[in-house]
Amino acid sequence: MNSGIDSEIPAIEFRHVSLSFGEVRALHDVSFTLKRGQMILITGNSGSGKSVLLRLAMGLLRPDQGRVLIERREIEVLDEEEMLAIRGDLMGLVFQEDALFSGMSTYDNAAYRLVEQRRAAEVTDRAVREILRFVGLQDAMEKFPEELSGGMKRRLEIARALVGWPSIMLYDEPTAGLDPINARHILDLIIRARDLHKNSSLCVSKLLYEISYLATHYASEDARGAVRVNQADAPHGADIKVIVLDQGQIAFFGTPAEFHASDLPSVTCLTHPERQTKIP
Repeated sequence: MNSGIDSEIPAIEFRHVSLSFGEVRALHDVSFTLKRGQMILITGNSGSGKSVLLRLAMGLLRPDQGRVLIERREIEVLDEEEMLAIRGDLMGLVFQEDALFSGMSTYDNAAYRLVEQRRAAEVTDRAVREILRFVGLQDAMEKFPEELSGGMKRRLEIARALVGWPSIMLYDEPTAGLDPINARHILDLIIRARDLHKNSSLCVSKLLYEISYLATHYASEDARGAVRVNQADAPHGADIKVIVLDQGQIAFFGTPAEFHASDLPSVTCLTHPERQTKIP
């Protein structure tokens, strides 16, 4: 938990970040700030640099130029042990790929990050049981990944990332490969974590309905502790932005409403793909 963090300190900052792989430019001169409690939805065509950006934010890649800061700490100057500590204490990441440990139970997969941090056993147990209840896997604690459905596996991925409630969450196409019902369940979990636990988040998606859903649905908790996710106008203080990447550069940054209203070619190719169809 990070309740003592200064709300004025940005969660993540990219300052003129560029990265290439050989002759292939992945990102060029990317600058943005993820504020405390803010959600930024990152979209763009395949190969535009979305996943690379998340890996830079996580410190899994280092930029060729520019600076990446996590809560004002420049990650390029940190050694691996210091970077691991930041990831363990502050950040959770949900990859597109299945990253569960097949030889570990649901409970042990969810506990992994806290065990690595050598948290006290009773603290870890309490956090794991809480997060498995949060994602609806409290009755599957002893099952192994091969015994879980695709939707349950993805919920376990979410649980493992959220355990201990890190202040920063990074989601890389978290609904990839899921059917619509399970995809919506995952989106609701992301919304609940965002609105009830006030984490700062970067979420990559190339599906427009997901951007609309995350921007127009909000979680609330009643006096009895029941949580609902409903479509509604943004609650006071909600801060959601959209970044469009195009060939490794930020082509658009604004609110979801501005995104859907934009006439920029890099945006309309996503929001109105039919306009891109050429008639011979």
